[in-house]
Amino acid sequence: MSASLFAQLSRVTRPRVRITPITPHRAIGSVSAIDSSIFRTLFGTEEIRKVFDDEAYIKRCVDAEAALARAQPRCEVIPSQIGEMVTQKVRQSTLDMDRLRHETEIVGYPILPLVRQLSEICGDEAGKYVHWGATTQDIMDLASVSSVRCVVCLSKYRDTPMAGRTHLQHALPVTFGYKCAVWLSGFQRHLERLEHLKSRCLLVQFGGAAGSLASLGSGDDGLRVRKALAEELVAEITNFLALMGGSMGKLALDIIIMSSNELGEVSEPFVPHRGASSTMPQKRNPISSEVILAASKILRSNAGLVLDGMVADFERASGPGHLEWVAIPESFVLAVGALFQTQFALSGLCVHSKQMLENLHSTKGLIVAEAVMMGLAPHVGRQQAHDIVYETCRESIEAKRTLFECLMQKPEVTSKMSEERVSQLCDPVNYLGASARMVDDDVLAVD
Repeated sequence: MSASLFAQLSRVTRPRVRITPITPHRAIGSVSAIDSSIFRTLFGTEEIRKVFDDEAYIKRCVDAEAALARAQPRCEVIPSQIGEMVTQKVRQSTLDMDRLRHETEIVGYPILPLVRQLSEICGDEAGKYVHWGATTQDIMDLASVSSVRCVVCLSKYRDTPMAGRTHLQHALPVTFGYKCAVWLSGFQRHLERLEHLKSRCLLVQFGGAAGSLASLGSGDDGLRVRKALAEELVAEITNFLALMGGSMGKLALDIIIMSSNELGEVSEPFVPHRGASSTMPQKRNPISSEVILAASKILRSNAGLVLDGMVADFERASGPGHLEWVAIPESFVLAVGALFQTQFALSGLCVHSKQMLENLHSTKGLIVAEAVMMGLAPHVGRQQAHDIVYETCRESIEAKRTLFECLMQKPEVTSKMSEERVSQLCDPVNYLGASARMVDDDVLAVD
């Protein structure tokens, strides 16, 4: 920073005898849906916003400075009484947030202005040791770490048959329980990832100006301070949220499509006027699923921002760290908001099993063409069985007759299998594979 800028900062930051209260938030226009007074409850909850609001963030920066002051005496880097003195002073005082905001505009980061206030608050004896050996990024990263820690610290329809779809076309019969088990299995893996992340990725950022800990000497003082500080604070990563968002997005997209009038297999919980149209009284749009899907896309985008931050120049990057200011809090707000919407959608999801069964039979047996092929294959070989059934499916579509009716007109089929056997193969309920077992396995895994 230039001398003139320091002079300007000094003029606007003269020591004050009394620390003024925090000024209430002013009403400002929002340029983001997650902060909009209109849309904010769709994309997040007030609880998660409180974790990432300005006052909470600055409090965590103060906590990081206090934690550093407590860690260093244990390593005999600063006098033993300083840690407790700093901790008590900052707990008993209130920051001037207007002053902090104004000085941050000048400096470009909030830590230097914050350290100036904390040094004044702590007095001559303890104040000179505030931020000892640290750099701005150390404290900001530790504050982000702490905010992350604040955040992280189906059998009824097991056998309900429905059409499984690939490329949005009928593929093979499945059960709705199986579909739910697929959703559930993704979240089970996320729980496992979360446990692994705690031991693998909960790291502490403390290295001084260029990461070498030189300000704490050439010995092992810096390493011991970093280890002691690690015992005070932990961290998390943003890409995990993108993976979780992907699972929620897949679930939401399934619900959106299954809610269409043409399918009508599920619908979100009914709440009067939710999803209503201003001009079409019949509309009941899957609003929660639409919000979840949008959030999942932003989460994946933010993961790219954080990954981009890994490509850093030299010892302290010239810019990528700024991306985290946007990506980390936004990702957590969106992820918590999407989880809230997912819980709402699934907790009261209306499952229309009768419509599922009607849809399953809507293609007149074509959905079990594979079952017929595999039943005929031992008699004529797989490829010939495929050709026979393929031709029969074409006839079924063109004549608008059931697959069973068309099969019974083919001597190459009736000479090999009885009518009862063909009928059995043409019943979709008989071709569910291991769907029920996979549902049981996932439910047992949760229990």
